[in-house]
Amino acid sequence: MNLMITKKIMKRGWLKVMLKQQDQADGIRRMSKSKPVRVIAVASGKGGVGKTNVSVNVGISLVQMGQRVVLMDADMGLANVDILLGVYPKYNLSHVLAGEKTLDEIMVTAPSGLKLIPGASGIQKMTELSTIEQAAVIRAFSEIDQQIDVLIVDTAAGISASVVNFSRACQEIIIVICDEPTSLTDAYAFIKLLNRDYACNNFHIIANMVQTVQQGRALFQKLNKVTDNYLDVTLQFAGAIPYDEYLRESVKKQTPVVIGFPRSKSAQAMKSIATKIGNWPLKTQAGGYIEFFIERMVKYSQKDIA
Repeated sequence: MNLMITKKIMKRGWLKVMLKQQDQADGIRRMSKSKPVRVIAVASGKGGVGKTNVSVNVGISLVQMGQRVVLMDADMGLANVDILLGVYPKYNLSHVLAGEKTLDEIMVTAPSGLKLIPGASGIQKMTELSTIEQAAVIRAFSEIDQQIDVLIVDTAAGISASVVNFSRACQEIIIVICDEPTSLTDAYAFIKLLNRDYACNNFHIIANMVQTVQQGRALFQKLNKVTDNYLDVTLQFAGAIPYDEYLRESVKKQTPVVIGFPRSKSAQAMKSIATKIGNWPLKTQAGGYIEFFIERMVKYSQKDIA
């Protein structure tokens, strides 16, 4: 770490975080001895498309399939995964930023078996993280002692620097869309940004809150046609989730639909998507490990402040 980065960390009270990681390289090497981990970003471009609901229910479906899943609430200001899961964590990412807790210490396990890294809701500083601070959040993953199979990063809505950095550090990027013109235009803008500026060229698309699977495929085709004409990217249809009253009821009850109403159409669709994700080829090269996710975030932040 160069002098400029060290000074920036010290100015923000980050020295304690780094001191806690006495030998981060050893932590990274320990994780590299374990099996590869799927690291998946779930983004949307536009808010209100049900992105977090997808993250939660697909994550739980993967747990039900026998996977060890950690869901990170990466909305640095309006975190709400805990609300959907009906859990009330005492600590969150702001305590990691302050050097008061490690990720292991703030992690909570929902009744479903899904492990949650809580974000911070309503804390202004969390919405203004510099790239070096975003990188420090990711570097903290080297502290995780627990074995995991899948890490899902539920990003904020929009195309802020935080969303971009988290997304491009992941192996796979899922973009959730719905049947609204602004949803498609914002999704296209997000894909264009990641492709043009950061050479990301593979995306998975989920059509949410649709009437039928056919409508979901039509939405995907509409977006795919535009990207085919103007961008060098590959879009893959990951599935369609119908809107039903059970989904609305599950949010009110703070019980994920795959648990509260497992036979509902929306729950079945979530499980189907989870099955597809489970069948995606698992990266076994360096990029398939958690430490690669960490190192990419650090590399990006260093470029940004150089």
